[in-house]
Amino acid sequence: MADFWPVEKERRPLKQMLESDPDRLGTLTLEAAGLYFDWTKTHLTADLLAQFGALAERQGLKQAREALFGGRVVNTSEGRPAEHTAERGEGNPDSVARARTFHNRMRALLDAIEAGALGDIRHVLHVGIGGSALGPDLLIDALGREADRYDVAVVSNVDGAAIEEATRDFDPHATLLLVASKTFTTTETMLNAASALSWMAEAGVEDPYGRVVALTASPEKAMEWGVDETRILPFSESVGGRYSLWSSIGFPVALALGWDAFESLLEGAAEMDRHFRLAEPARNAPLLAAFADLYYAQLRGCETRAVFAYDERLRLLPSYLQQLEMESNGKRVTPSGEPLAWPTAPITWGGVGTDAQHAVFQLLHQGTRLVPVEFVAVAEAGDNQDEAHHRTLLTNCFAQGAALMTGKESEDPQRAYPGDRPSSTILLERLDPASLGALIAFYEHRTFANAVLLGINPFDQFGVELGKQIAKSIENEGTEKFDPSTRALMARAFR
Repeated sequence: MADFWPVEKERRPLKQMLESDPDRLGTLTLEAAGLYFDWTKTHLTADLLAQFGALAERQGLKQAREALFGGRVVNTSEGRPAEHTAERGEGNPDSVARARTFHNRMRALLDAIEAGALGDIRHVLHVGIGGSALGPDLLIDALGREADRYDVAVVSNVDGAAIEEATRDFDPHATLLLVASKTFTTTETMLNAASALSWMAEAGVEDPYGRVVALTASPEKAMEWGVDETRILPFSESVGGRYSLWSSIGFPVALALGWDAFESLLEGAAEMDRHFRLAEPARNAPLLAAFADLYYAQLRGCETRAVFAYDERLRLLPSYLQQLEMESNGKRVTPSGEPLAWPTAPITWGGVGTDAQHAVFQLLHQGTRLVPVEFVAVAEAGDNQDEAHHRTLLTNCFAQGAALMTGKESEDPQRAYPGDRPSSTILLERLDPASLGALIAFYEHRTFANAVLLGINPFDQFGVELGKQIAKSIENEGTEKFDPSTRALMARAFR
């Protein structure tokens, strides 16, 4: 373990820490951008916070944050800035102006579609993968359940069953196809797009390409593929894929929810940007969350972190965070290529309460592994059912955190709960575009803060490439040069 990590001088049970410190609630809770954060049920102490603050200073967090918002190169392996905050109006002025121009283009095309320029559109088929699909899918599922503008389906999996299911109830003559790919070369996305065009053509759509909108940082590739320049919505090369929902990748969100909702999403995220940029370390939500993450990974050896959304509308949040956190910080070397001597990103996993309580909480309460848990809940109900539903949901959420902390003694070891198991809680007043934008931006900045403190680059993702390269090699060159196991699997599957 590196000698600069904070040292835990005393380890007391969580229950005792909370009961004996009258200032703990004030120190480890805060409100930012309409969200309420509670880390009181973690093992963070004033001494640890001071040490983590010193670590942040040593690692140059302030300078790294200024570089991020200033549009300077922070993705050193690819020689690029990371300008997703400029999409929200926070960053280098030139980049902010360029993003605004691209957003205006989005708005103009949205208005044209609503005016009938592309014919009668009732369905929207959005094909992408990774960051080009996870963000739009999360937002539309969370906020668009009662929207009546368009039926929107997001397809990412190259499995043909996915696109068949998405189009089963769509009229191809009333469908708009959105093709989302930063490079416009992504294998899975382009295959799904080609299949969607074939589906339209086979149904007798006269000009399928006339129903395509491209969302890309490579507009010339989209034109080569056959999309008219007027239906290409570009975004900056400096916006990373998993940080791109604020750009034209969010076009299906604007279609599904309306432009005002999309602008509210951006403003909510911008409010969190300002908080992260200006708040002092001791009252900075993304930074405090990163301190807790590092404490459990580095000082307690926790290999996973669990996120449970106690709101059905946020059921896709754990999947979204898996890519954001593990693709960003699942690294093993420094930006200069030196091997790291400490753990980096834990495995992010989770689910939806109360379903998860009857599936995985047995391990969390009585298992042998320590797993930091994060609860995400919404104070205001999102349904019209008896209020008992939402009250029961929130009661279960808060009770699980209390139970993990306090535990329960029993003469029967099978019924004993050790307790002293950490959790944090994020409570939204309501789930709307602004609050969800702030929540996602919080997770982005938390991921960035973790990366700076760990000494890694969160903005490249070379680890996703090798398997895809091998798959292309098998398609182009056959299996002769591969291992016996791979050859046998291919032979059995393809006869």
